[in-house]
Amino acid sequence: MKLRCPRTLLATAFQTVGGVVPTRTPKEILRNVKLVVAGQQATLIGTDQEIGIRFHLPEIESDSSGETLIPMQRMTAILREIQDDVVSLTAEEGTLWIRTSQSEFRLSTEDPAEFPDVEAFSGEDYHTVPGRVLKQLIQRTIFAADTESTRYALGGVRLELTPELITLAATDSRRLAVVKAGCSAHGSVTEEQGEPVVPAKAMTLIERSLGDDERDVAITVRNNDVLVRSGLSTIYSRLVEGRFPRYRDVIPAESRIDIDMVVGPFHSAVRQAMIVTDEESRGVDFAFGSGTLRLSSQAADVGTSKIEMPIGYDGEEIVVTFDPRFIADFLKVLDPASQVTLRLIDANSAAVFRADEDYTYVVMPLSRDGRA
Repeated sequence: MKLRCPRTLLATAFQTVGGVVPTRTPKEILRNVKLVVAGQQATLIGTDQEIGIRFHLPEIESDSSGETLIPMQRMTAILREIQDDVVSLTAEEGTLWIRTSQSEFRLSTEDPAEFPDVEAFSGEDYHTVPGRVLKQLIQRTIFAADTESTRYALGGVRLELTPELITLAATDSRRLAVVKAGCSAHGSVTEEQGEPVVPAKAMTLIERSLGDDERDVAITVRNNDVLVRSGLSTIYSRLVEGRFPRYRDVIPAESRIDIDMVVGPFHSAVRQAMIVTDEESRGVDFAFGSGTLRLSSQAADVGTSKIEMPIGYDGEEIVVTFDPRFIADFLKVLDPASQVTLRLIDANSAAVFRADEDYTYVVMPLSRDGRA
């Protein structure tokens, strides 16, 4: 099997597929990626057996077909160091030759027949959403997932699809991010998909594979897995086991106080308040009143801070203690020039931030001693 391929395309493919290749695994074969060549088409495949990626290489030159395994780490190092525009690969009897005009490498390879397959995107029943939109949806929710939780469903993102709407939700039980956008249904899709939760790792890989353009991404959800086709890549993932919390029940239906703020200045104030916090005293007091927001923090071995910013609120003063990291995580995924609305009931009830009608972020306040 022989092929020639642009170095930049091959490097992009390995960077994308490498996101799923495990660095430590009892199955050493998974530290490889599989290259399949058929005529002028080639596909690079990587998997950890829970998540898999197929990357299509469209710009190759080949007059043969076949398959080989490529050691991920060594190939990545080679592509990082060589400077030639074109790379030639030749695979024969357990050996892979990598050649450029000035360099030559010979790597021993394992049997590609032993490598687990990754399913290609197929079928006529799926949803589509613009890549730019899906990228934003993931960015606005993934940070709220709890990847270290023993409750498996919290380590993923809830994915809901109707013929016209896609909704993503993530929570670690102390905060909740929910965002929705329009989508399109193709074929005979149904809403009877159970409660699919996609692992946070898979969602991160999907987000990284997406561009900032309007090209549609195809999504198909089945009983135990999900497939996402975007541009040159297809990502497969098993769904998370366990039941996702009834998140709609924790979003307060009404509020007593509504406060509008511009994202940029608010984010700056929160970042400043975070400087004087530690693990023992991570709470920051947010005092709203008299046209001013005052943020104050105190840590025994660090010091104190007090930051003020003007706000359009002149009602009775209310002081709410938040973990500033939770607020900053939300604000950093928003346009600094945009506006958010904070809806409060009292100092101890769930606080709701709304960036617009389609994005809701709920945060539980801390007690005044900085504990949840």
